[in-house]
Amino acid sequence: MEDEKFLQIAAVQYPVPNVHCPEAILPNAEKICAMIECTKRFYPNLDVIVFPEYSTQDLDKCIWTHDDMCLTTESDVVETFKAACETNRVWGVFSIIEKNPDGGAPYNSAIIINDCGELVLHYRKLQPWCPIEPWAPGNFGMPVCDGPKGSKLAVCVCHDGMFPEIAREAAYKGCNVFIRISAYTSQWKEQWILTNRANAWNNLMFTVSVNLAGLGAIAYHCGNGMICDIDGRIMANGSDCPGEIVTAEIDPLHSDYARKTRGVENNIFNLGCRAYIGKPGGEKENYLTWVKDLANGMYCLPWEEKIKIR
Repeated sequence: MEDEKFLQIAAVQYPVPNVHCPEAILPNAEKICAMIECTKRFYPNLDVIVFPEYSTQDLDKCIWTHDDMCLTTESDVVETFKAACETNRVWGVFSIIEKNPDGGAPYNSAIIINDCGELVLHYRKLQPWCPIEPWAPGNFGMPVCDGPKGSKLAVCVCHDGMFPEIAREAAYKGCNVFIRISAYTSQWKEQWILTNRANAWNNLMFTVSVNLAGLGAIAYHCGNGMICDIDGRIMANGSDCPGEIVTAEIDPLHSDYARKTRGVENNIFNLGCRAYIGKPGGEKENYLTWVKDLANGMYCLPWEEKIKIR
């Protein structure tokens, strides 16, 4: 069938969970699994389902750093997610607060599990939301994995998506479907929309993004799940309603084709071979001071000494 080439993806605006003790984590994970089952029943051709940041273990700052509230990729909760993905023959993207194996601050992590129940991608948030979040900086870089129907998947966590460099890193490694799981509240809605669209357009890749939804401890989480095409157009967009499921059918190979065939505005290519019309082969020398400085561990802003919050 013609539609078999399209990747059907669902972004779940999971309600802010009420998880304030270790014993509450697994029951909440079972609710997530029940939502997987219901969604798959409603969308039998569903390929990938995405849950937002903090959907597994809540986002209560009072409990964030308690060891007994942290998980590992071998935890019963993750095994439960694996079983749900295998049973329902669907890929799943999940959030976990991960115990640091080296004894430091926990990691804010995301995992992708395939439809055979195998963990195929493990990501640790590269840019924790400073000065609020106490997480250790991610040390796995930006992994990319082969997904269903020609997709190459990557996932970032919330604030990561505000850094165009992170989306570009995923694209540079071949990602054509970039997933962002978040827990932003309503005051960041405009920036959320802007960056999701820009990350798609700048890299000629689809973006799939979703927040928690509903009232949390101190603020309302905006939901506003969205799926953008490679030109930065919003294909599907949710409201702020908890439990809403935002879906679209996308063709990941369209991203691959555009990257190979576009002339104008193929910016991810043009960055590395500037002015190839005026200079055959283009200019490849690095002209970006901040890239050189970052690579040499010397990144320093002109106003660095005046920054008050560190």
